[in-house]
Amino acid sequence: MEKNLVLTTIEEVYQDVITWRRQFHENPELSFQEFRTSQYVYDLLESFGGFELSRPTKTSVVARLKGSKPGKVIALRADMDALPIQEETGLPFASKKDGVMHACGHDGHTAMLLGAAKVLKDYKESLSGEIVFLFQHGEELQPGGAREMVQAGVLEGVDQVAGIHLMSTMPYGTIGIRKGSITSASDIFTITVQGKGGHSSTPELTIDPLAIGAQIVMGLNHIVSRSVGALDSAVLSVTRFHAGDAFNVIPDTVEIGGSVRTLAQSVRELVKKRISEVTEGIAKANGAAVKVDYIYGYDPVINDSDVTEQVASVIEEQLDGSLEWVPPMLGGEDFSAFTNEKPGCFVFIGSGNEAKGIVYPHHHPKFDLDERAMKEGLKFHVFTALTLTNQ
Repeated sequence: MEKNLVLTTIEEVYQDVITWRRQFHENPELSFQEFRTSQYVYDLLESFGGFELSRPTKTSVVARLKGSKPGKVIALRADMDALPIQEETGLPFASKKDGVMHACGHDGHTAMLLGAAKVLKDYKESLSGEIVFLFQHGEELQPGGAREMVQAGVLEGVDQVAGIHLMSTMPYGTIGIRKGSITSASDIFTITVQGKGGHSSTPELTIDPLAIGAQIVMGLNHIVSRSVGALDSAVLSVTRFHAGDAFNVIPDTVEIGGSVRTLAQSVRELVKKRISEVTEGIAKANGAAVKVDYIYGYDPVINDSDVTEQVASVIEEQLDGSLEWVPPMLGGEDFSAFTNEKPGCFVFIGSGNEAKGIVYPHHHPKFDLDERAMKEGLKFHVFTALTLTNQ
């Protein structure tokens, strides 16, 4: 099909993408509560015509577009959920729901994929293979909606999968890509130290969990620097320390919590093992008992080398943005549930703009995006689908 004709259609549909993004932004819904959003998506897709539609979970939508010629089956994904954040952007289309905001760009993700569906539907008769549009719920809340969709069978018959994340931390006009791990595993841990409380005037009669907990925090902060190789990546952050509620009482227990980010499974297991060893050793030395709960979160998103090469070629040949080979991001992303099952590629599209004041990071109450980035994302979906289905 003629590229210029496709680009003309993209220009026309891009105005719809802006309208849809603002509609989603005004009406955000939290993870696993995307009832209105998913119905809006379903109704739009139904109005386009030409799709096989399904609802694999209560708040997700899958649309299948089958071409007239043989080819690969390619899945494209967008997440739809918002965050429990009070918006402070002052935008004319700011959230109408107190305490809920699209502060991570998922409104743009959903709008871009809808736009791609509308564009590609017009070329169904000349399309090879099949395109599966995955409108996913619950990315922001573990265990994540992607896992549920995989369990519901949305990847059956799919050959490859591709996804986008708009990034306010990257300037508009840049597109980031990487082979291998592009996001990290995101795990959490809780440590409960059981001591023996008492009056603050007689600490010698207690087993002070506060003092022991402080030692544990210091020990945990040495794990990465002294147990993880310098060429490996890991971040261990203690983010919670809760104990007692009186000035003159040493409590019985302390609860410590935090997160672990790693790129390799071997490092992930090493850090988990060392958390238990350090914690149990310090507790035993001080006569306390301890319980460690380590909860696996999202796996790293690992970009397949061959698919990434193909996608990089699409970006260089079809998009206006500058392709950059970027380091991994140590944030979690449940797109990993899809790439664990099928070879795929996940890319970052820059949506920041310092001149427009679009400088705030994701999950910030003033987060926004340069809407021009959505045209790049729309092109990415369209040309990636057209290219990969023909490979």
